[in-house]
Amino acid sequence: MKKISMLCGFLVFLVSCNSEKQKADLLVYNAKVYTVDSTFSKIEAFAVKDGKFFETGTTAGLKDKYEYAQIIDAEGKAVYPGFIDAHAHFYGLGLQQQKVELTGTKSFKEVVSRIVEFQKKHHLDYITGRGWDQNDWEVKEFPAKDTLDVLFPDTPVAITRIDGHAMLVNQAALDKANITTKTKFQGGDIEQKDGKLTGILVDNPMELIEATQEEPDFQERKEALLSAQEICLKYGLTTVDDAGLPREVIETIDSLQKSGELKMRIYAMVANSPQNLDYYLSKGPYKTERLNVRSVKFYEDGALGSRGAALKKPYSDRPNHFGALLSPISDLKDIAARVAKSEFQLNTHAIGDSANYLVLKTYDSLLDDTTDRRWRVEHSQVIDPEDFHYFSKNIIPSVQPTHATSDMYWAEDRLGPERIKGAYAYKKLLQEAGLVALGTDFPVEKVSPFLTFYAAVSRQDTENYPEGGFMKDQALSREETLKGMTIWAAYANFEENEKGSIEAGKFADFVILDRDLMEVALDSVPETKVIRTFINGEQVYKN
Repeated sequence: MKKISMLCGFLVFLVSCNSEKQKADLLVYNAKVYTVDSTFSKIEAFAVKDGKFFETGTTAGLKDKYEYAQIIDAEGKAVYPGFIDAHAHFYGLGLQQQKVELTGTKSFKEVVSRIVEFQKKHHLDYITGRGWDQNDWEVKEFPAKDTLDVLFPDTPVAITRIDGHAMLVNQAALDKANITTKTKFQGGDIEQKDGKLTGILVDNPMELIEATQEEPDFQERKEALLSAQEICLKYGLTTVDDAGLPREVIETIDSLQKSGELKMRIYAMVANSPQNLDYYLSKGPYKTERLNVRSVKFYEDGALGSRGAALKKPYSDRPNHFGALLSPISDLKDIAARVAKSEFQLNTHAIGDSANYLVLKTYDSLLDDTTDRRWRVEHSQVIDPEDFHYFSKNIIPSVQPTHATSDMYWAEDRLGPERIKGAYAYKKLLQEAGLVALGTDFPVEKVSPFLTFYAAVSRQDTENYPEGGFMKDQALSREETLKGMTIWAAYANFEENEKGSIEAGKFADFVILDRDLMEVALDSVPETKVIRTFINGEQVYKN
């Protein structure tokens, strides 16, 4: 009897050992999860362990399978992979919080009023700001510096157009930069009227002004990055592609991520400068779980709104004006050839059909014998019908749907009725490339990925204009749009095996929303709210 009792006790012990549950960090259940996997499957629940999705499945199948440190009942809410903004200016957004905010101004008078109020509070030695757009004003012309000269005769003022490709400065700023009517420049414009400077600088000459402004120190860079993070997390962004950063900012990002202060994942495009290229191309790509430095950002032209985009034929609303290349063709070819010899990706800003042709032709000549370089054309905004065929999974279009709905009021005036047909052509780009990476270009546009989603699918503004949508044949489906904000954006970053979908083994980056983007009435999408945002399985935002 004693032996039998001992044997029974041993068996009970074995059973209890075998039934001890494996530990996991988090369970999300009772959810409507869009995995964005290869079959675009939907599931009810998933487990997270060590910062990664551990297992996906049903509520019943997972709820009792593991011992969880935290359990979240999603109450039937929609859950998506963390959103990726494939083209933005994360650091620039943060810096903007320290400047005059001019977005949404309806007249130059309002611009001046905001500058005056800002200066009353801050008493700066040099006033900077961003966001004005003359296309939103009754008088759709560039402003002049006269009023700023009177109000701020001794304080330099430099305010940048919303697209970042034009700037209005006062005489004090011009004097500080030694800019006169005789100043030489290449790529852009220093506008004159009746032999006098108007204060408008377009593209490259802006660098002369920027060179006279003090560079932010480490603390200012830190504040900017953390401010940008706070804004982005509440919109469910978990990765942001920052389109053009100098070395000191990239190193600040790395430092803050390592200290745990900066949670956001950053795909950093290295700003094209001799110093940056010498440093990064010699070292090779730099990769951590939160920072990926493996691309170079190059500018080939300006923006359509400031008539700086380089076109094959003159602007329809400005005879004999073609825009401008910001870099000579020889520079594009030299930089591209240099990058092609490295492991880095090249991401080139191209708006006009001329700039796009030059970029696409250059890419094609260098990538002809390669299959997985994934070089990107940032914006791919105006394409000659003859040039769409260059796009592929090796030459990727990176586009911003809200540019279409911001520009649609005046874009045809710039381009004419025929050329507009090849502009903002996201469906055509998708058909040629097999994917599109979607972003916002914030702070040029608003941060919200829900506006991206709405603009891509509806091709309307938030007032449902125009009826039927702007060039509606170029709209993306809801599924295509979600892929462009997640798995396709991850692919464009060489990160599709670690993020962009909710699958076992990938980083546990996800968002819980207050509505289902795939099923709600389309006009309610812009009002979507994020309930929670998670990076690495850690809750980084809760509404």
